[in-house]
Amino acid sequence: MYSHLSFFLPLFLLSLLTTTSANTEKTIFLAPSPVLVPTLTPNLDDLGLQRLSPSSSYLRTQLNASFPTTDHSNGDTSTDTGTDTWYFLENLTPGQRYEQPTKFTVTTHHPHTTISTPHLLTSLTLYSSLRLSTLPAKPLAAPIVPIPPDSASSSPHDPTLTSDSVLFLRVRAEADYYSLDKELMERVPPVVVDVVLDPYLGNVFPRSLVRTAGWVVVVAGVAAAVACWVVGEVGRLVALMSEGEGKGKGGKSEGKTEGKKVQ
Repeated sequence: MYSHLSFFLPLFLLSLLTTTSANTEKTIFLAPSPVLVPTLTPNLDDLGLQRLSPSSSYLRTQLNASFPTTDHSNGDTSTDTGTDTWYFLENLTPGQRYEQPTKFTVTTHHPHTTISTPHLLTSLTLYSSLRLSTLPAKPLAAPIVPIPPDSASSSPHDPTLTSDSVLFLRVRAEADYYSLDKELMERVPPVVVDVVLDPYLGNVFPRSLVRTAGWVVVVAGVAAAVACWVVGEVGRLVALMSEGEGKGKGGKSEGKTEGKKVQ
């Protein structure tokens, strides 16, 4: 019995081990309906944004972060809550639920909303300019300008347009620490993060958790089998002990009876 326990005990302890790499923040959203995306004017490739799609849903990268600041100029008391990083989500399945977890503030924006909203367009343009400055020189095909929805170029037969379910993803990284190191307080170092686009299966269960759920089922099955085996072994041991005690009492009573006969 003890040899069996020594074999299953390590397996049971291993099943209790868990690993945690970081806390995560996420945004859950439904993919929008396909829209006509300009392929030439302006070319989205010219923005230099890294892309995520269901077929390429994992990206390990570094995000620039900064401490929140408040602008008091001109009576403005708005707070800048970090440094923005932009990504482009493409080839989404319209109506499907997705999950985008990171360690920071995460929001998604429709392309028309991004282009028509001044502060979003400013943030996107600033990030695009900074990113393009680190990439090989490539001239812009055209400036980023709002595209009227009733423009002639929005015709579905226009070869410069493609229909796709797309979104812009904005990740805002905010430093949240205090250090006696003056340089760390003046210059926040980039943070290594994993950006994941996680589609939901049937809009109910995240695809990334399928393997985890499988392991949970396997571990639960093994635990149930081990529990049944332990209960059986304990029951058998109790039965043997009860049988031994019964035989011992029987032997004592027989001995007393024979002693009385001899007298």
